[in-house]
Amino acid sequence: MAHMKTATSALGTLILSLFLAAGTTVHAQERDRFMDRIIAVVGEDVITQRELVSRIDLTEQQLAQRGAQMPNRDVLVRQVMERLVVERVQLQEAERVGINIDEITLNRTMENIAAENNLTLLQLRNALAAEGVDFGAFRQQIRDELTIAQLRRRQVDNRLRVSEQEIDDLIAAESGAIDRDVRYQLSHILIALPQGADSSTIATAQRKAEELRARARSGEDFSSLAINHSDAPDALDGGDMGWRGAADLPTLFARNVILMRPGEISQVLRSPSGFHIVKLIDREAGAEQKVSQTRARHILISPDRIRTDEEALAQARSLHSRIRQGASFGDLARAHSDDAGSAARGGELGWLSPGETVPAFDEAMRGLAVGELSPPIQSPFGWHIIEVLDRRETDASRELLRARAQEILQNRKREEETELWLRRLRDEAFVEYRIEGLGA
Repeated sequence: MAHMKTATSALGTLILSLFLAAGTTVHAQERDRFMDRIIAVVGEDVITQRELVSRIDLTEQQLAQRGAQMPNRDVLVRQVMERLVVERVQLQEAERVGINIDEITLNRTMENIAAENNLTLLQLRNALAAEGVDFGAFRQQIRDELTIAQLRRRQVDNRLRVSEQEIDDLIAAESGAIDRDVRYQLSHILIALPQGADSSTIATAQRKAEELRARARSGEDFSSLAINHSDAPDALDGGDMGWRGAADLPTLFARNVILMRPGEISQVLRSPSGFHIVKLIDREAGAEQKVSQTRARHILISPDRIRTDEEALAQARSLHSRIRQGASFGDLARAHSDDAGSAARGGELGWLSPGETVPAFDEAMRGLAVGELSPPIQSPFGWHIIEVLDRRETDASRELLRARAQEILQNRKREEETELWLRRLRDEAFVEYRIEGLGA
C-alpha cells in the first residue's frame, strides 16, 4: 500500500486536485488561490490551473454532445494542456509579427455567430450566461481564433508555390476527381515523429500506427481511437476533418481517399510529421457551374516586427494617392509590394475565380468595376490596393480545370505546410511545466 502511495504521479495528484478545487468542501477564497496557481510557463506567458480546468470542462461538454467516448482522465488532461500550449505559442508569434484583430472585425464576427444561431448579439450574450459562459471570455476566445487563423494564412500561404508541371501532372493523374465537384468526409489519426527521430523511434511509431489501424479494421470505434491515441490537433474531435472538397485533401491522403469506399480505412501513410491513418466516412458529388472570373493586379503592404499595422496602412494610402495622381501601378508594385510572386509581374494576379483569394480581398475585388482602383483594403496578409483589369464568364473548360487543379495543389500544400510549420513553432518554443506529467 505504501509503495502504491509513493508511486502516485504528479499528474494523478493534479487530476485529483482538479476535482477537489471544484468541490464545495474547499473555502471559496482558498479555492480561487489554488485555481490561479501557475502550472506551465510558455514563452513570456503562463497557463493557470483555472484555465486548464475551464478548458477540460468545455472539452468534456463537446465530447458528450457528440456522444464520443471519454478518454482516460490523464490522457484528456495532457491533450487539453498541449492544445493550450500550442495556442499560446501561436498567439505569441502573432504578436511578434504584428497581427492584431481590430474591434470592427471582431464585432462583425460576433454578430455572424449570433445570426447563425438565429439570435441577436444580446440574445447570444444571455444564452451564454444561462449556460454559465462568461461573455467576455467567449469574445476573447473568438479573437484568439481569428488571430491564429490570420497568422496561419500569413505565415504559410506566402510560402506556397505551384508550378505548371505540377498542374499538368495532377490533371493527368486525377482529372476524373477534379472534373467533378466531389466532397469527402474524413477522420484521421496521427502518430507524430519528433524532428530528427532515429530509426528506433520511427519503428516504434510505425508499429503503433499499424496496431491502431488493425484495431480500427477489426471494428473498434475510430473516433475513440483518435481521441485516446492521435497526436493531431483535432484528436479531441475524434480526428474529424469534416467535409472536404478535392481541393482540401492533403497530397498524402488524396490518391488513397479518391479510390476508397465510404467506411474504408487507409493503409498507414508516412509524412514528415509522422504516420497517418485515414478513414473515409462518406462522399458526395454536386453539379458543375459557370464561373465569373476577374483579371486583377494588386500592391500588398504587410505589417511586420518593424512596420506596425498603422504604418503599413499609411504607406498603402500614400501609394494609392500616387497612383491616382498618375504614377505607374506596375512600377510601384515592383518597387514596394510585399507579394513577391506578383510584384515581379507589376502586381498582376492573372484570372481569378471566386474563392481563390481570401474573403476580404475577394469581396473588395468583386465590388470594383473594370478599370476601377480600390482604396487600401485589409486582409490577413496586410493592406492591398486592387485594380480590376477585366472580367469574363467561363464554363467548366480546360482553363477552369487548370484553375481548379491549381487550387487543389495549393490547399494540399497548405495542409502539409501548416502541419510542419506548427510543429517547428512548437519545438522551438520555451515551455516549462510546473506539474510533472503534463507534457504530451
